[in-house]
Amino acid sequence: MKFGVCSGQKNAPAAQQAGWDFLEENVQSLLKGSEAHWVVPQLQMPVPSANSMVPAHIPIVGPNVSHEQLIGYMTNVLSRASQVGIRTVVFGSGGARNVPEGFNRHKAVDQITEFLNLIAPLARLNGITIVIEPLNRKECNIINSVKEAMTYVKVLNHPNIQCLVDSYHFWLEDEPLENLEAAMPWIRHVHVADKEGRVAPGVSGQSDYRPFFKVLKQGGYDHLIAVEGRFDWEKDVKSTLERLKEDWAAA
Repeated sequence: MKFGVCSGQKNAPAAQQAGWDFLEENVQSLLKGSEAHWVVPQLQMPVPSANSMVPAHIPIVGPNVSHEQLIGYMTNVLSRASQVGIRTVVFGSGGARNVPEGFNRHKAVDQITEFLNLIAPLARLNGITIVIEPLNRKECNIINSVKEAMTYVKVLNHPNIQCLVDSYHFWLEDEPLENLEAAMPWIRHVHVADKEGRVAPGVSGQSDYRPFFKVLKQGGYDHLIAVEGRFDWEKDVKSTLERLKEDWAAA
């Protein structure tokens, strides 16, 4: 199993020294899909995954959706991702997919489905897997569970559109482990953070990852696990990795 941290390259030396396998970058920082000109960055550490796929100012849902704008933006993002070795792009993008007040929810579902249909061929062309991330209701009002995310995965039925599970959102929404068990054939990426304060594993000491990891292991999960939680890079960078490995081994 490979363990990484959601962070920019500035923390690469500390992450490497502590034994982490990779960094997960932010699309907006690294790939700058809204900008016409982009220079391939020099990476100090592997970046196989990236999050924050679509910014809030490019809506996926609502009355002001532009397919031309979305396609142009995603063409940039996925082409650039491929050039730096990214193979997994996380579709969280709560601001872009949030359903505006009073907007028809069925229409919103259709818009998200249409967006994923539009970008699936681009993902395949660039060798990228897009993983749909369920977000808790405080951050977004649609796709709030693994079960809901899986409705899109199954409707799309496309090898480059898969599912992500994030322990923080999963626990905050009190989603049962049975939902994760059912989704395991389509889980292609994992984020972890404690439910309490969204800190990294072990920082709060209040979240037990072993039952969560047990479902992943029993489902044959062999992809990446990235920490998307706060911690002190000087004090906790090594102990967080040790805690993750211990819980994975004990699951």
